Amino acid sequence: MKALWNGEVVAQSDDTVVVEGNHYFPAESISREYFKPSSKKTTCPWKGEASYYTLQVNGKENPDAAWYYPEPKEPANNIKGRIAFWRGVEICA
Repeated sequence: MKALWNGEVVAQSDDTVVVEGNHYFPAESISREYFKPSSKKTTCPWKGEASYYTLQVNGKENPDAAWYYPEPKEPANNIKGRIAFWRGVEICA
C-alpha cells in the first residue's frame, strides 16, 4: 500500500493494518522528511488519545493529515507504532 499526497509517496508498506476503514502504516515505512509534529490531539473511546502530524510536501502543507496512537488502549494494541492518513491523502495499492 502507498499513501500519496501532493505528488509524493509519504508512506509505503506491504504490512498495513486496517481499522475502521483506515490503513495504519508501520512508523518505519513513512518518509519522515514530509512529517512535522502537530499539537492537535483527539480522543477515541476505545483506541485512546491520538497525536497528529502535518504533512509538508513540495511547498504545500496539509495540517493534521496523519495520526497515530502513542499509547493505544488494549483493544487497539494492533495499531501501536502505526500511522494513518486522511484529509486528501490517497491510499492505493
